[in-house]
Amino acid sequence: MEIEIATIGGYEEVGRQMTAVRAGTDIVIFDMGLNLSKVLIHDNIRTESMHSLDLIDMGAIPDDRVMSDLEGDVKAIVPTHGHLDHIGAISKLAHRYDAPVVATPFTNALVEQELQDEQKFGSDSELITMDSGETMSIGDSGTVDLEFVNVTHSIIDAINPVLHTPEGAVVYGLDKRMDHTPVIGDPIDMKRFREIGREGEGVLCYIEDCTNANKKGRTPSENVAREHLRDVIYSMEDYDGGIVATTFSSHIARVKSLVEFADDIGRQPVLLGRSMEKYSGTAERLDFVDFPDDLGMFGHRNSVDSSFNRIMNEGKENFLPIVTGHQGEPRAMLTRMGRGETPYELDDGDKVVFSARVIPEPTNEGQRYQAEKLLGMQGARVYDDIHVSGHLCQEGHYEMLDALQPQHIIPAHQNMKGLSGYVDLTTNQGYKLGRDVHVSSNGNIIQLV
Repeated sequence: MEIEIATIGGYEEVGRQMTAVRAGTDIVIFDMGLNLSKVLIHDNIRTESMHSLDLIDMGAIPDDRVMSDLEGDVKAIVPTHGHLDHIGAISKLAHRYDAPVVATPFTNALVEQELQDEQKFGSDSELITMDSGETMSIGDSGTVDLEFVNVTHSIIDAINPVLHTPEGAVVYGLDKRMDHTPVIGDPIDMKRFREIGREGEGVLCYIEDCTNANKKGRTPSENVAREHLRDVIYSMEDYDGGIVATTFSSHIARVKSLVEFADDIGRQPVLLGRSMEKYSGTAERLDFVDFPDDLGMFGHRNSVDSSFNRIMNEGKENFLPIVTGHQGEPRAMLTRMGRGETPYELDDGDKVVFSARVIPEPTNEGQRYQAEKLLGMQGARVYDDIHVSGHLCQEGHYEMLDALQPQHIIPAHQNMKGLSGYVDLTTNQGYKLGRDVHVSSNGNIIQLV
C-alpha cells in the first residue's frame, strides 16, 4: 500500500498545524489550525468574517492546495485537541472536504462552537465523537484503522491519533508532555505506545512536536505548577488589596487550581473574558470539572464591566478575578486593565499573577512586554512564569523514540532553529537526516512506501 505524508502547515512555525496521511486511496487529515500571531499583529481583525483565501495569504491558516496532489479521498479530519493552532481553521477549510470531524468530546464541543461562530462559510461536516482508547475503521478497504491514544497536555481531553496501515502505524505526536500525575484526567498511556511500537509491522512513521526539543531534562507534571501556584497564592493571604490572576483560558486544570486557591485564602474567584467563559463553561457542562455553584463566568463586555463594578464596590480584597490576557493580547481583559479601560482600579502593591509563560514568538513577546509595563506603571507587582510547559523536553523525546522505535521520523511544530535540537537527538539514536529523518516544509509531500 502506498503511504504518503503531506506536511501542509506547522512545519516552518508554531501554529496553523495541518498534516495529511494517504494510505492507499484513503486520506486522513490531522489538525487544521490557526496561527494566531498572524492575526493579532493586525488591529481589530475578526477571523470569523474573513475569507479563507485572505487568511491563507496572511499566513494565518494552512495553504491546503497541496491536497490536490494526493490521489484519494479524505475520510476524516482529526484534531488532536482544542487549541486554536489545531482547530482554528476547521471552520474555514472543512467545507472543502466531504469528511467528518472525528475528535474527543471536549475537542468536538469546541469545534462545534467554532463552526457556529463562522460567518463566511457554512459547513455540514458531521462531528463524530471518539474517546481515547477507542478505534474506528477508515475507508472501505477494511485494512486502515484510526486509534486515539490518551496523552497529557495543557488542555484536557488531548490524544495522539494513530493510523494503522498494512505497512505499519503512522503516529501523529502533536502535542503532549509525559504527565503521570495530572490534575485532571488520566496519565499519558505509555503502555499503549510501547505496544504499538512492537506489534505487527511496528511504527512506519512518527510525526513529532519539537516545541521544547532544544531543552534538556524532563517537562514537569502539572502538579508541580499547581504546588508552585499554591505557594504564591497562599503567600498573599494577608494582603488586603487587589489580586488578579491570568492563565491560558483553555488550561482547565490551571483554572481549577486558581479557583480552589482563591477560595482557600478567603477570596471569591470570578472568571472574566470571552474565552475564559467559553472553555471553562464547556468543561463544566461536559463534567470534566466541578466548579463551585457560585463561581461567576462572564464573557460579554457589559457583564465583565458590571462584575468589575461589583468588585470595586464590595472591596477588591474580597475577590480574585481570573482574567484573559496572559500573552498581553490587545483586546484581552488584563491588557484593558493595564490601560485603565475597565472599572477595576489597580493600586500600588496590587498583585498580578501570570500563571503562563510568554509563547516564544515576536508578536507575543512584544505584547506581553507592553502589558507588563502598563501594569507596572499603575503600581502592580507582577508574579511571572508560574507555569510548566505542555510539551516534551529532550528526555521525553528519548522515551518516546524508545517506546515507538519508528522507521521514519518527521519533526514538526517549529521553525528550522527549533527543529535542530530534535534532529541532533534522533541522530544520537542512530537515525540519519535525509534517510529516515525527514525535515520538511509547508506544502511538501513525503512518500514513505
